[in-house]
Amino acid sequence: MIKSELVLKIAEQNPHLYQRDVETIVNAILDTIADALARGDRVELRGFGAFSVKRREARRGRNPRTGAAVAVSEKAIPVFKTGKEMRQRLNDAGIGDGQPSAS
Repeated sequence: MIKSELVLKIAEQNPHLYQRDVETIVNAILDTIADALARGDRVELRGFGAFSVKRREARRGRNPRTGAAVAVSEKAIPVFKTGKEMRQRLNDAGIGDGQPSAS
C-alpha cells in the first residue's frame, strides 16, 4: 500500500472528512515521526511497532566495478520493529507461511 492508497482508505472509512484533510493528517503524522527520528528520538505506537535510528560506523568498502577501495561514511539508518499485537495479527492471518497473499 502506498501513501495515496492509505489516504483513500481512511477517507472511505471516515466519510465526514474530506480527502484533502485526511491527506494533511497523514502527512502531519509521517512528518512528526520523521522529525522525531531526525532528533534521534524513538517513536513507539503501541500495538503497531517502534521506529528508531541505528548508526552504521564508517568503513572501507569496494567499488564493485573496479575493485578499488572506497571510504564509506557513517550513516543513520531508520529501523522499524513490529509490536507484539502486529506480529500476532500477521501470524493469525497466515502471512509469511509461503502462501501467496490475497492482495
